[in-house]
Amino acid sequence: MNFKDLKQLCLSHGFTNVAPLACDTIELKPEVRQMCASDSCHKYNKCWSCPPGCGTLEECEQRVRKYKLGILVQTVGQLEDSMDGEGMMRAEVMHKASFYSLEKDLRKFYPNMLPIGAGCCTKCKTCTCPDAPCRFPDQAFSSMEAYGMLVMQVCQANHLDYYYGPGKIAYTSCYLLK
Repeated sequence: MNFKDLKQLCLSHGFTNVAPLACDTIELKPEVRQMCASDSCHKYNKCWSCPPGCGTLEECEQRVRKYKLGILVQTVGQLEDSMDGEGMMRAEVMHKASFYSLEKDLRKFYPNMLPIGAGCCTKCKTCTCPDAPCRFPDQAFSSMEAYGMLVMQVCQANHLDYYYGPGKIAYTSCYLLK
C-alpha cells in the first residue's frame, strides 16, 4: 500500500494527522523507561503492556529493529484550558478507538505489523498482571513510552508536529509495518 492510500485509510479512521515513520529514527532511551519506573501513571508492574511486563529495553529494541518503515498517527483534541481533564480523556478515548479500528484494517495488509500506542493497553477491563499471563498477547499493545521512545523526538525526527499550542492536546501512536 502506498503512503497516499495509507494516509487516507488513517484519516478515515478519525486520526487528525498522519506521517511516514522511518524506523531508524526511533531511539529507545533508558531515561524514558526510568520515568515509567517512577509509576506516575500507576501501571508500572500492573499491566503486561507496561514495564517491566512489556520486556526489557533490549527486547523492545529487538522488536523495533525488525522494521524499516511505519506510520505515525495523531489525534489532536481541543481543551477548554490546561486543566481540562475531561477534554484530555475525551481525546484519549477517541484516539484509542481510532487506534483499535485502524489496527484491524491494517492487519489485512500488514499481518506482521507492530502497533505501539499511546498509554497502556485497554483491551481488558482489568489486566491479569502480574498474577496470570496476558489473556490476549496477540492483541495487546504497549505505548511508545513503554518502549522507551520520547514521543516528541520521534515526531520531530519524522516531521510531525508534537505541540499544537495552548488549548490543544495530541495523542500519538505508531504502527511499524512490513
